[in-house]
Amino acid sequence: MMLRPDPRPLYLLVIDKIKQDIESGKLKPGQKLPSEFELAKELGVSRATLREALRMLEDENVIIRKQGVGTFVKSKPLFISGIEELYSITQMIEKHGYQAGTTFIDISSNLATKDDIKAFQLDVSDQNIIRIERIRTADNVPVVYCIDKIPENILEKKIDFRKYSSIFQLFKEAGIEIAYAIAEIEPLGYHEKISPMLHMPKEISLIILKQVHFDTFDRPVLISVNYFRSDKFRFQVLRKR
Repeated sequence: MMLRPDPRPLYLLVIDKIKQDIESGKLKPGQKLPSEFELAKELGVSRATLREALRMLEDENVIIRKQGVGTFVKSKPLFISGIEELYSITQMIEKHGYQAGTTFIDISSNLATKDDIKAFQLDVSDQNIIRIERIRTADNVPVVYCIDKIPENILEKKIDFRKYSSIFQLFKEAGIEIAYAIAEIEPLGYHEKISPMLHMPKEISLIILKQVHFDTFDRPVLISVNYFRSDKFRFQVLRKR
């Protein structure tokens, strides 16, 4: 289909046309675009014009180009959350209309490391740290790999961690209220252990969200390191003046 006459540069018309096809459903998330030759012929533009449009669409995260494979419509994230909002992963999944699930990988108790002592502000080194590794699912699809650490001495009784899909709910029932968290976000490419467990192809990256959670007494009570599929999650930050 030839592009309609328009005074704007042709590459902008190509961008508009591809975006319109995505919005209308003609092009679907994950769908492979025709070859450059075929698409340029269909739109009635030169390959140089098409390449400029595709470059800009890639910069806008509308498409993704895979070397030697082709160009694809980028899948929209299922979950969009403000990083300033302190939600549990269960809440994050369920508020978007999906059923949250949990697969436990490992639960262990070990002596605190030097990093644990510093992060949890421990007075003595002979304290145990509970480490919980889980895969979180949305409608049975694995989307997050979670590693949580809790000082054993803040829990007044022995807890069956497998009863809880939400660590926040565990703390609530233990009489500990999470008040705030200090968070860091890092990008990560393919992870040899975690990426396959989340059923991720090698071209999909991970987003690491590291958080230290504090209770209402300003005690650090939980360290969480969560590996999110970047094709499923997007984090936003509300900035004000």
